[in-house]
Amino acid sequence: MDNFEHMLNKYAELVVKVGVNVQPGQVLMVHAPMETVELTRLIVGKAYEAGAKYVIVDWEDEATTRIRYEKASEDSFDYYPQWQADMMEKFAEENGAILHIKVPDPELFNGIDSSKVSRAVKAAAVARKNYSKYTRNSKISWSLVKAPTRAWANKVFADLPEEERINAMWEAVFQMNRVGSDDPVAAWKEHIAGLKESQDRMNAKRYKSLHYRAPGTDLRVELPEGHLWRGGGGENDNGVYFVANMPTEEIYSMPHRTGVNGTVASTLPLNLNGRLVEGLSFTFKDGKVVAYEAQSGREHLTSLLETDEGASYLGEVALVQHDSPISRLNRIFYNTGIDENASCHFALGSAYPVNIEGGTKLSNEELLARGANVSLTHVDFMIGSAELDIDGELADGTVEPVFRKGNWVL
Repeated sequence: MDNFEHMLNKYAELVVKVGVNVQPGQVLMVHAPMETVELTRLIVGKAYEAGAKYVIVDWEDEATTRIRYEKASEDSFDYYPQWQADMMEKFAEENGAILHIKVPDPELFNGIDSSKVSRAVKAAAVARKNYSKYTRNSKISWSLVKAPTRAWANKVFADLPEEERINAMWEAVFQMNRVGSDDPVAAWKEHIAGLKESQDRMNAKRYKSLHYRAPGTDLRVELPEGHLWRGGGGENDNGVYFVANMPTEEIYSMPHRTGVNGTVASTLPLNLNGRLVEGLSFTFKDGKVVAYEAQSGREHLTSLLETDEGASYLGEVALVQHDSPISRLNRIFYNTGIDENASCHFALGSAYPVNIEGGTKLSNEELLARGANVSLTHVDFMIGSAELDIDGELADGTVEPVFRKGNWVL
């Protein structure tokens, strides 16, 4: 790829300045796959240039992760080191910033007992529940970004010769993150302003409910009183603006926990912690999943829904134009952080407290009383397409179009 080093340098600067927005004197932790060493080193340098006091890199290797599931004893999968969770909580207490280069192999756990993965994910979630409050409530700055790995590129660009796949993935990552513009930081500020306009329009409407219709989908979603739409990024407890997902094309809010009824069909595969689920659909009654199907990977959905009581309820509703930069790439990325920004989506599990007035100051019991869902998990699944229509119902019963043919009409 021509001028690759220049583009990579701009990308590293973008995720440091816009994504996690490192501040002078701050400590940054970077979770990074070993294959992303070149980008990670640039990020470390950019963070120090931005004034970081110290940068920690937590290297990840999926091969060693898989070895655990192949060879560890059964009691390994219900264990997560509490000292590690305590360290993360202490890190957050001291206003550390977290950057994840998150690109799980969609086929990492092929042939592995699904219950092992689910038990390990749940054990980590239980141990880290205090730390997760810092990210879910936007108390600290955190960001999820993407970079190619061989396994991921091989899956997404299987139609290309193998030697071309990594470059193709880099081109896609740069394009969806606006790195090719003369000033990516300025381009992102303009993009965030556009998302805020959509957010403000929806907040002004105060819809009582949304009605989704598409092939396989006929779903009514009530919105709780005081719900808030968010988009782009937000401020942490110290007033520092950060962008939690790069790329991002969505605005999102929370559904009422017990106000979801009907059936919804997915339009893209779901990479569920390295396990692929395709062709999934859910039927909801009074908010809860009462039936579900999948063309493949149904057992993984079963494990997800058994995480806890809240895993069977929705925690997020998100709106994304079908005519968006990622959707126009016309490629399934098997990565929720990307695919969810090419498609309207929902999430099973925990709601974000920032999506209801005063939510970040509420206990779990108070959130439930306001209609927000509470769970150890949060898993997005995609339902958008060029055939999706959405209507909004106002408090007086008036119904008006919000989306037609997958795009905004509001």
